Amino acid sequence: MKWNYKEVGLYQESKEYVDSLIIPMNPISFGVQMKHFSSMHEFMGILTMEVEKQLKGRLLLMPELTYWSEGQDKADLIEIWKIKLAETDFKHVFWITSDSEWKRYEDELPGSLLWIPSIRLEHLEEGQARQMMNDQVHQMLDMLTQSWNK
Repeated sequence: MKWNYKEVGLYQESKEYVDSLIIPMNPISFGVQMKHFSSMHEFMGILTMEVEKQLKGRLLLMPELTYWSEGQDKADLIEIWKIKLAETDFKHVFWITSDSEWKRYEDELPGSLLWIPSIRLEHLEEGQARQMMNDQVHQMLDMLTQSWNK
C-alpha cells in the first residue's frame, strides 16, 4: 500500500495483515552530485513502486526519506525513527537506498537495510531500462522474502 489518502485508509482497516514497512532513503545536494542524486531518486522511486505493486496488502510504502548528503547527522535521523517505529506494530522494517553511506549505520537502523546499487536509467534504451528494472525488482523481492522467512 502506498502513502496516499485512499491506501492509508485501506491500511488502517486491515493493518493486522500488513506487517512490513518500506522506507526509501535518498540523499539530496545542490552541489556537483545533484544530477547523480536525482538519478538515484528516479531509480529508487520506480523500484519501490514496482515492489509495492507486487506485494500490495503485505506492506506499506512510506514516502521517501530525503536528507542532505552532507551536514545532516544520520545518527540523529535514526534515533527519531527508532522512537517513532517503536510505537507501531510492524514486524519488518526495510530501509532501501542506493547510498552506500548507510552501510556504516546498518547495525543502528531498526530493521533491515537493503542497499541496491542505482542504475542510471537515462543512459539506456527503454527496453534495456525496463529489463534492468525488472531484474532489480525480482532481486529486491527475493531479499524481502528471505527476510520474512528468517
